[in-house]
Amino acid sequence: MATPAPLIEVSGPPRERGRQYGAQASARIRLGIAHYSEQLGATGLDTAGIREIALSFEPQIARFDADMAEEMRGIAEGAGLHPADILLLNARTEILKLAKRRKDPDPDGCTGVVALPGITADGKLIHAQNWDWKLECAETAVVLKIRREDGPDVLTFTEAGGLARSGMNAAGIVVTANYLESDRDYRSAGVPLALIRRKALMAGQLAVAMHAVYTTAKSASNNMIVSHAGGIAIDFECAPDESFQVHPDNGLLVHANHWVSPVALSKLRDTGILATPDSLYRDLRVRDLLAPLRGRITVEDVKAALFDDYQSPWSVCRPPRPNLSNNLSATVAQVVMVPAEGVMEVAMLPALDRRFTTYRLEPQPLRSAA
Repeated sequence: MATPAPLIEVSGPPRERGRQYGAQASARIRLGIAHYSEQLGATGLDTAGIREIALSFEPQIARFDADMAEEMRGIAEGAGLHPADILLLNARTEILKLAKRRKDPDPDGCTGVVALPGITADGKLIHAQNWDWKLECAETAVVLKIRREDGPDVLTFTEAGGLARSGMNAAGIVVTANYLESDRDYRSAGVPLALIRRKALMAGQLAVAMHAVYTTAKSASNNMIVSHAGGIAIDFECAPDESFQVHPDNGLLVHANHWVSPVALSKLRDTGILATPDSLYRDLRVRDLLAPLRGRITVEDVKAALFDDYQSPWSVCRPPRPNLSNNLSATVAQVVMVPAEGVMEVAMLPALDRRFTTYRLEPQPLRSAA
């Protein structure tokens, strides 16, 4: 039986809310650091070497958003840890790759789906995702609720110590992310992906959130779906230096871990399929399960599609199994959000336990069109 992700509530200026976060989530933060440090140790890096790589991201993070840098320092203080340990958690995708793990692929897989208001039973947008990653991360996940005075409140499901992963804000903006890989990756240093997602979730306007995702330089490819309760969703397939758009098809948007934009595929090479061959049909399965229900899709329908066990254990909902690099992976969590209601539901290890925990955020009233 999976343990629900604990709710961590913080408020105040960046350094103070970081301290609150670190103090409340200290045990899970330490578990995450120990897990990734062990992985990096297998590449020959000791603690000093890991911290040196992590600290190399600090100047770029400070230029991108000084408040986020302050918040991470606060998390370290609250948890009684070195600042580099929190940088490790927020740049773990980039650091694992920089530690020369490219020959040992270990992708952060996902299947994301958005049903626009025009095809749902109650006329409310549904944005959901399965997060496929390391089994151990089921014990390091948290839901972070940030009460802000300088913008909309934020609710995000993330690894403890992380600034954001999947989430929504009180302005109705929702963000989820999927692993992508291309032949352009790691040619130059960019902003860690967790910070880009957090930047989007801090935005009070959809345009500002999309700007952060679309234009920020990245170290590696990533797919980010940005939606809004008012009925907009765009999938951004991001190379480090260029972004490509994928739009909903008759109100339904589904994305897994391979590139689908024809423009993108004409310009770069998808190198991620080597490690995620099941991606090629996971999005097809979810789309085929939901498409016949257009006009009457419910949250329960979306959950059922994401529970799909076709070709298990290489399925949409993945039970714990060794991946191609012999690490134990699973669908760590299913996250389902209805931003108009301010509701996030999370099921941990859903292939084993279909119980959901509900987390709430008071949404701001939606602005009607002029």
